[in-house]
Amino acid sequence: MKKLKNLLLCFSLISILFFTGCEEVPEKGIYKEGTYFGYAQSESYGSILTTTAVVYVDDLGMIKSVFIDSTYIKTPGTLSTKKQLGDEYAMKSSSASMGNIPGGAEWYEQVETLENEIVKQQGLNWIKWTDDTKTKTDSVAGVTIEIDDMYTAVNMALNNAK
Repeated sequence: MKKLKNLLLCFSLISILFFTGCEEVPEKGIYKEGTYFGYAQSESYGSILTTTAVVYVDDLGMIKSVFIDSTYIKTPGTLSTKKQLGDEYAMKSSSASMGNIPGGAEWYEQVETLENEIVKQQGLNWIKWTDDTKTKTDSVAGVTIEIDDMYTAVNMALNNAK
């Protein structure tokens, strides 16, 4: 009986050590927990437009979500945002004709792809520019729009999170 108790005790200890050693340790990020804001402004057809970014960082320092949007002159004197316009922004056919996105993609769809990649990559260091003015990149499949203002806005938010 004593041998059986010792065997069960040994098995219990081995099980505890084995299963505890296999416990996944959460990854730790480099940012401070919180919600951070960034923006960039540029001129378009005589108007100043603003691109904004909101980045949420969790308690482990990991980027959990990114939201990017840009003001848009719907009609003279009337501003909207490109995400708010959705399909009405009407760039799907032009992105399809460029040949880089089969069937094309609207502005908000391309930005969602970029947002998701920033979360996946935990920042912006992976972006490689394809032109000297740092407006175009081939780093994200499915994104053909110029992202310089988006990059600036997200970068400002992430710098605030450090």
